[in-house]
Order: sequence, then structure tokens, then C-alpha cells
Amino acid sequence: MSRIHQSMAALVLALVSLAGCDYEQRAVGDVNPARVADTKDAFRDLWVGHIFSVRNVVISNATENPTARDAAEKEVIANIKQIASAIAPFYGKAASERLFNILLIGYGAVGEYSEATVAGNKGRQDAALAHLASNADDFAMFLSRLNPYLPEETVKALIAVHGAHHVLQINQLQEKGYAHVGATWPAMRQHVQIMADTLTTALVKQFPGKFS
Repeated sequence: MSRIHQSMAALVLALVSLAGCDYEQRAVGDVNPARVADTKDAFRDLWVGHIFSVRNVVISNATENPTARDAAEKEVIANIKQIASAIAPFYGKAASERLFNILLIGYGAVGEYSEATVAGNKGRQDAALAHLASNADDFAMFLSRLNPYLPEETVKALIAVHGAHHVLQINQLQEKGYAHVGATWPAMRQHVQIMADTLTTALVKQFPGKFS
């Protein structure tokens, strides 16, 4: 991971740590810990499934295997639907559909970057990175408006690191740096678990009655 990515990750860890401490102080005794743990595990599974299925698409692009890519992309879209559906019990169908569209656009930007990297097209790479940055803004704005316990800058930092991990993985595969690819995976997994935990904490704060 680059020094920039390490710094961003450190910032996010600090912010999430503070949020977690606040949760422990305010919510203990008000909610059922088992229900909180179940929600956390569910969100973690969904986000780990997300990076796994996207990695399969990226590998299929790198190896120029369109059949495998199409199959993997179906898995990505199914996973995105599951992530979006997970917020429906809290925010309703319209919000779920909006999140689905935002996540789908973000995945599209990652796919654009992957294809451009395989083609060696710097212009398309730059355009994909711009789309990824714009999508991070949309994602952060959307979630922060839904939940007052998800500050926009915190969410933006979280999703920016997530996008940077995808880009890093794509570059490493293109360079055939397989040892580096292997090292990037646990960092990606840990980060999406932080994202899942952050969302769970915010939901518990906003809707404690749903976790009683």
C-alpha cells in the first residue's frame, strides 16, 4: 500500500475508533448486544463478498477471459442489491434503490479503470478515477443525509480508501506483482469490515429500538 493510502487508512481508523468509543459510552444497556453483533456480521459478510466478487471481475479482465468476467459481474450486481436491500428496513425502498444506483456506478468506475489498465489507455484510466472520486462524493453525501451519525467527511474517507484499494489491486495485477496482490487482499478485507462496523454503529445510534 502506498504512503498516501496508509495515511488515509490511519485517519479512518482514528475516526472509527472515536465513533466506537462514543457508542460504547452511550448505548450499552439500551440495546441487545446479540442483535448488534448479528447486524455487524451480516454487513461484514456483504462487504467482503463485494470485494471478492469485484476481484473476480478484475482478474477476468487481466486474463482477458470475457466468459468468466460476465459470470463474475452477475455476482457483483447481486451482491450490490443485497447491500442496498440491507438498509431498506431502516430507510425504506427508495433509499435502498438510490444506494443500489450509487454502488453500481462506483463498481462501473472500477470496471472502467480495470479495462483501461489492461488496454494501456491512460486517458480512460484518468476518466475512471474521476468517476470514482465523484461517486465517493455522492456516496458520502447520501449516507450522511440519511444518518446524522455518519459524518460526510468520515464516510468520504472510508469510501475513498475502499476505491484506492481496488485501483491498487488492478495495478498490481497488471504488473504481475502477485505477492503484492496477496498482501493487498487482507488490507481490503480489514477495511470493508471497518466500513461495515461503522454503518452498524450509526444504525444502532439512530434506531436503538430496532436492536432492543
